[in-house]
Amino acid sequence: MRCWMIGTMAVVLLAAGCGRQDASPAAPETAAAPSASGPAALPESPTVKAIKRRGRLNCGVHQGLVGFAYTDNRGQWRGFDVDFCRATAAAVLGDANAVRFVPLSAADRFAALNDGRIDVLWRNSSWTMTRDAGEGFVFAGVNYYDGQGFLVRRSLKLNSATELTG
Repeated sequence: MRCWMIGTMAVVLLAAGCGRQDASPAAPETAAAPSASGPAALPESPTVKAIKRRGRLNCGVHQGLVGFAYTDNRGQWRGFDVDFCRATAAAVLGDANAVRFVPLSAADRFAALNDGRIDVLWRNSSWTMTRDAGEGFVFAGVNYYDGQGFLVRRSLKLNSATELTG
């Protein structure tokens, strides 16, 4: 089972608890305090073990969505989702730069997470019942809300999108 955090605009693995099949739902988890010499102690899930063994976090991101995940004119990854990937690497490995960014299309994002090609999926996706209950992922929380709307001229005197024609 892979764990991940999802918002309507971003998805991320909650690496600290992912892959734990032995955890009792009734037993509360406690976090260890970070030591002065390195990152916080994390539960040793299969995902965390793989990240530590490799020494790098494989982070799935959008192929190019300015503000969230994109490469600048110097080829450096930038954006909200990218910063969360770096924060996850810092928490797990103690090095915010120990990240390999994997650009993924909407069609490829869940398969990449499920197949283990990435450890973390921090990319726009909606939290749905099917994804939550049927695909073996665990949603840890929302980090971004979005919405959609229409902007029309006031002179049209519309009250609903259903009144739009043409």
